[in-house]
Amino acid sequence: MGKPTGFIDVEQQDRSYLPVDVRVKNFDEFIVDLSESELRDQGSRCMDCGIPYCQTGCPVNNIIPDWNDLVYRADWKQASDVLHSTNNFPEFTGRICPAPCEAACTLNIQDSPVTIKTIEQNIVERAWKEGWIEPQIPKHRTGKYVAVIGSGPAGMACAQQLARAGHSVSLYEKQDRSGGLLRYGIPDFKLDKMIIDRRMAQMKTEGVKFHSGTNIGVDIPVSFLFDTFDAIILAGGSEQPRDLEVQGREFQGVHFAMDFLRTNTRRVQGNVVDDAEFISAAGKNVVVIGGGDTGSDCIGTSIRQGAKSVTQIEILSQPPEQEDKALTWPNWPHKMRTSSSQEEGCNRIWDVKTRRFKSAKNGNVTELECVKVAWDRLDGQWKMREVSNSRFSLKADLVLLAMGFVHPVYEGLLEEIGVAKDARGNVLANEAGAKAYQTSIASVFSAGDMRRGQSLVVWAIREGRQCARAVDTFLRGYSDLPE
Repeated sequence: MGKPTGFIDVEQQDRSYLPVDVRVKNFDEFIVDLSESELRDQGSRCMDCGIPYCQTGCPVNNIIPDWNDLVYRADWKQASDVLHSTNNFPEFTGRICPAPCEAACTLNIQDSPVTIKTIEQNIVERAWKEGWIEPQIPKHRTGKYVAVIGSGPAGMACAQQLARAGHSVSLYEKQDRSGGLLRYGIPDFKLDKMIIDRRMAQMKTEGVKFHSGTNIGVDIPVSFLFDTFDAIILAGGSEQPRDLEVQGREFQGVHFAMDFLRTNTRRVQGNVVDDAEFISAAGKNVVVIGGGDTGSDCIGTSIRQGAKSVTQIEILSQPPEQEDKALTWPNWPHKMRTSSSQEEGCNRIWDVKTRRFKSAKNGNVTELECVKVAWDRLDGQWKMREVSNSRFSLKADLVLLAMGFVHPVYEGLLEEIGVAKDARGNVLANEAGAKAYQTSIASVFSAGDMRRGQSLVVWAIREGRQCARAVDTFLRGYSDLPE
């Protein structure tokens, strides 16, 4: 490394946020970045640790030590080249990835990992600013036609790689704009949609044809795909939300989290959303059920809409403040985390089970009846039990169900195409081997959440890239695409 003692000489420093009272007034991104000299100092902290656990902790296997050192040496262009060699969209991961690479960093043993995510985002933004990111147009076309269904990060990565290999790629999206959950599922304060649009412009120049507002299996029959394309990639999401089947579920004001987020994000982006369709938290007592990223997005959105109060409940127990490094490192640790949205004003309660929804008038939800639970380990399995005399109520004018997703939506595309499913209800396809990402139908492949289940954007990019290589091999008998 360029500065062998950097991790000793330089203290960890990361980007910060705008003050809460400033950032909650709009839906803009609110990160305050480090200066170039500060970023170079942080890059110098990357150790010559022998085994770069950060790379194996990263699903796309980013070559992190190399671009950290290149930033320290102020060779930003080469850093961008190295970064893009493994990741098609580092501007996405630099914003919304939870950074398993930092958890795996050797310096995380003492809770001061290299600020990899911040450096990553600054490399790619510098590359855009300097004009270093250009379309990679293939010299020759193969004459093969490929359809990619789903324009989230898995579909976009797969489409871009296949276009660069010389195939003619059509990317289909059922929403009116491409981007998948990146477009309407993730709030703009976490991901400005201009970030998606500029990548799409690059991909269009490379030859990818975008077809938004086209629901395969509804607007266009699946038979059209088999008649037109040499290969088909199923890269949709895991969109069937987990429901909460308790008394009062039918009351007005109880919504799936993604329905709430979509209507708000569409308005923020200038789409016309009727008042009857729009779900507003303004002036309401909001209860978010579920403690993951989607729940956190609901919190930040509710606060910006002007909610009276926001409470988040989680059926699991509160994680420990600090993980046991000897037992967990370099793996992703189970420990207490607080998101930027939760910092903005949210009451969090753990070990809570919702028994029923109550309504005092007009069929609108007004209250949740809850009970505290405890978790006991019996015969190697965790068992939940209700705690005696622990029932309580929460005021709720709006309830958002953010308990995750169980499998892809079957109606339409998957029902008509007829591919086999695995035990969890996802599209059945192996991740490795001679038929990697290939479904039960030879010319049909699958990648991303539709195949692996609900996961991270970085896993989607990895699967999209690997699926592209598998499809390229299927079409040509070999592939020059990276794994």
